[in-house]
Amino acid sequence: MMVIRPISQNDLKSLYRLAEKTGIGFTSLVSDEATLQKKIDGAVRSFNKENISKPHNEDYLMVLEDTTTGDIVGTCGILATVGLDEPFYSYHLGTITHASRELGVHNAVPTLILNNDFTGFSEICTLFLEEDYRHSKNGQLLSKARFMFMAQFPERFTEKVFAEMRGVSDENGISPLWESLGRHFFSIDFKEADELTSQGNKQFIAELMPNNPVYVNLLPQEARDVLGQVHQNTIPARRLLEQEGFRYENYVDIFDGGPSLEARVQDIRAVRDSRLCLANIGQPKSTSTSKSEGNYYLVSNAKVKDFRCILIQRSIPPGSAMTLTQEEADTLSITNKEPVRIVELSPYSR
Repeated sequence: MMVIRPISQNDLKSLYRLAEKTGIGFTSLVSDEATLQKKIDGAVRSFNKENISKPHNEDYLMVLEDTTTGDIVGTCGILATVGLDEPFYSYHLGTITHASRELGVHNAVPTLILNNDFTGFSEICTLFLEEDYRHSKNGQLLSKARFMFMAQFPERFTEKVFAEMRGVSDENGISPLWESLGRHFFSIDFKEADELTSQGNKQFIAELMPNNPVYVNLLPQEARDVLGQVHQNTIPARRLLEQEGFRYENYVDIFDGGPSLEARVQDIRAVRDSRLCLANIGQPKSTSTSKSEGNYYLVSNAKVKDFRCILIQRSIPPGSAMTLTQEEADTLSITNKEPVRIVELSPYSR
């Protein structure tokens, strides 16, 4: 069985193994043991915090575990806020109008404007799934389990949440936007800039990046083409977020031009439609029928430090209670009649 749970101190080796597979441009998970250990320490502290009334600097890093083998095969996370301890930069793709009444010319010119507009907002991040496990709806479980945690503990997050998506780069880590723009100001490779930001060193951005608008039509076509586009490996992740209600509002990453998607937490489908009920532990009627029958449901417990989320398939008549097998209950770390949160995996989860 696959289960989402908070990362623990014993997961460093597994996290490092996953980080080695992420590739250039995945700034929230880098293959450096000291950085990863710091991230684990922060996550453990965050999940151990009690009585939080408003979000601050918490980092809720979770892992996907295959309970059959004990292997950690994926990660996902939520940052309670960004930009409070260090600046968070992005570009806004806007428009400047140049007009001359005398010449009869009126030009609307697209521009990139450096900003800190996401300061103080919650961010979903660190979504990575090992290639061998990219099947059986594991990616959907990994992505959407975060919304179950947010639905259960809304006080830990801001009203609005965003996701910064990995932008376009080739197999050698060459980013068209970086080569056309960033390199002229930083004089380093995309990979090096990526590593610096992933380690929390962002001062160089403020020191070297121009504050003036960048006129998009002065960039080469290959750079313009990647603005707001995601890396090939990130297309499924973007599709899942848009299915849940996230939208692109013309904010892009300053290095690779990847889009930032955003939504109000209460408008996210899995948050809005999820509901609490008491778990019955027994033999669900649907388990005696074909596995091809029934809808897929995300099921999570109502705990912080011991949060768990799984994916099950059931045929549940409207208004019926949720019955879990003993194995499912054990995986969720619950007993009979404990509260669980459930939601359909998607609007069309059959």
